[in-house]
Amino acid sequence: MVLGGAIARRVIVLDGFISGAAALIAHRLCPTVADYLVASHLSAETGHRIALSHLGLRPLLDLGMRLGEGTGAVLAMGLVEAAAACLSEMATFDEAGVSGAESAD
Repeated sequence: MVLGGAIARRVIVLDGFISGAAALIAHRLCPTVADYLVASHLSAETGHRIALSHLGLRPLLDLGMRLGEGTGAVLAMGLVEAAAACLSEMATFDEAGVSGAESAD
């Protein structure tokens, strides 16, 4: 999934230790996959912090979870979608008609 996502230039949201371990394998095969990865959360599993560090990723959430059901990715998707909306839909200063700083009288 990680390699396919990178080939398709799509973001892959990692959830926990197992998907982090899979991402490490994909990264070994193709280091540029890290450009397409988002770490949803920091798992309570010991090796997860090491895996994310090796991938150069900072988790969006740190809730001490270790459920293994994709819960961290589900929680993080709201943040990922909000960030994407800000990047693609937010008006620039010029588009919003915002000019230079006003003087404080």
